[in-house]
Amino acid sequence: MFVWLTPYLLELDSGFRVLQYLTLRAIFGVLTALFVSLIVGPWLIRKLRHYQIGQSVRHDGPQSHLSKAGTPTMGGALILISIIVSALLWSDLGNRYVWITLLVTAGFGAVGWVDDYRKVVQRNSRGLPARWKYTWQSVIGLGAALALFLTSGGGVENTLYVPFFKNIAITLGVFFVVLTYFVIVGTSNAVNLTDGLDGLAILPTVLIGGALGVFCYAAGNAVYSEYLQIPYVVGAGELIVFCGALVGAGLGFLWFNTYPAQIFMGDVGSLALGAALGVIAVIIRQELVLFIMGGVFVAETVSVILQVASFKLTGRRIFRMAPLHHHYELKGWPEPRVIVRFWIITVILVLIGLATLKIR
Repeated sequence: MFVWLTPYLLELDSGFRVLQYLTLRAIFGVLTALFVSLIVGPWLIRKLRHYQIGQSVRHDGPQSHLSKAGTPTMGGALILISIIVSALLWSDLGNRYVWITLLVTAGFGAVGWVDDYRKVVQRNSRGLPARWKYTWQSVIGLGAALALFLTSGGGVENTLYVPFFKNIAITLGVFFVVLTYFVIVGTSNAVNLTDGLDGLAILPTVLIGGALGVFCYAAGNAVYSEYLQIPYVVGAGELIVFCGALVGAGLGFLWFNTYPAQIFMGDVGSLALGAALGVIAVIIRQELVLFIMGGVFVAETVSVILQVASFKLTGRRIFRMAPLHHHYELKGWPEPRVIVRFWIITVILVLIGLATLKIR
C-alpha cells in the first residue's frame, strides 16, 4: 500500500523516497509482522482460553504430551494476520506474484481453519474429512498452478533448474502445472506433519522463508541473477517483502510457541505456511532447493509414508511412532532435545541451499 502512496508522500517530504527501496520495505515487513504478532498474541491466547479452544492429545503418543491437553490452538491465525497485514502494507500490490502468494496462503489457511474448528470447537475428532481437505487443497493448488502457467511468458518461468548444475534445465511445458500442484500441496502437508512439538515447525519455516527471500531478491534482479547464473524472473524480487513478513510473523509466534508452548499453531497455520513456501519456491524456480532446505519436512513425511506402507504390507512398524519426531521421543529423547536438533539440521540444510547460489 505504501508503494502506491509514495508519489503523494513525496510531495510532503523527499525522505519518503526510501519507501521505493525493496530491501528497506522487506525490513519493515519483518518488523511490522513481528510487532503485530507480539501485540495481538496475548489477546488471542486469552480469547482462545476463554472459549476453551484447546488442543486434544493422542493417548497412544508420548506420555509427556498429556500435560499439553487444553493448550490453546488455532494460533496459526495469528501468523496469518501478521503476514497479511504486513504484506499489504509494504508490498507492491500491483505485482501478480504478491497476490497469488497471498491468496494461496489465505486459502490453505482457510482449509486448516475449518479442520481445526471442527476438531476443537465442534468436538468432531475427524475434523474436516480427508477427502474434502485434499479436495480443497487441490482446488487451490491447481488454481495457483494454472494462474502462474497462464500468465507466464514461458522460458525460464516454465523450466525446472537443477541446483549445483548451471547447464541442466528441463523445459516443463504443461507439466509445470503438475509440478506446481505437487510442490504446493506436498509442502503444505509436510509442514503440517512436522508441527507436532513446541516450535518444531515454525523455526525451520522461518529459516527457509528467510533463505527463499534471498533467492527472491536475486532472481528478481537482472544483474544479480546473471552473475549468479540463476533464472531471472521479472517481478519476483517483490516477494522478499512477503518472505520478510513470514519471518517476522514466525518469530513473533515462536515467542509464544517456544517450549513449553502457550499456544499451538494448528492446521490453520501449518497448512498455510507450507503452501506459502511451496508457491514462492515455484515462482523463483527453486523447487529442488526447497526440497534440500526442507529436509526435515521431507524426512517427517517419508517416515509417515514408510510407517503406513510397512504396517499394511507386513504388519510391522519401522518406527516406534510416526511422524519421525515422535519416534525419537519414545526412544527417550526429551522434547527440547528433539526440537533443537531438528533446528540445527535445518540450519545446515538451509546453508547448503544458499550455497547453490554460487556452487554451480
